[in-house]
Amino acid sequence: MRILVVAPPPGVRFAVQRGRAELLEPSAERREEIQFEFVLRSGSPLPAVPVNFVGEFAQGPPADRFIYINSGTLAGQADSRWTRRAKLKLASIPQQVVEAALSTPGGIVEARVAGTMPDGGPVCASVKPQAVVWALVRDGA
Repeated sequence: MRILVVAPPPGVRFAVQRGRAELLEPSAERREEIQFEFVLRSGSPLPAVPVNFVGEFAQGPPADRFIYINSGTLAGQADSRWTRRAKLKLASIPQQVVEAALSTPGGIVEARVAGTMPDGGPVCASVKPQAVVWALVRDGA
């Protein structure tokens, strides 16, 4: 999986949460976007759950899995005025994107999310499904 935090507020650190307290640093960072890459697996099928995402980055119960994007102090930036965390719901990934990623060698599910809220701070709370662009990309894209 690849997450792109687009147009983040200047000077704010971001990290993806692994498990309860560990943080994944960006794999690439530019002023206009911050990129994270990590692995999620497809677990055993469950009733009423199209894909049971599992792995150390999948948070929450099986029927409501999500990824945390932490910012400011929650991303290890002690001097930040921000203490925020955004939740990307995995159930909002279009089924055709998931199926294509599972059947495409080198296929990656990519999420593009705006990094700045209307108040000028980092993205936070449960990100609305329409505010995330999910797509299939190939490794190296």
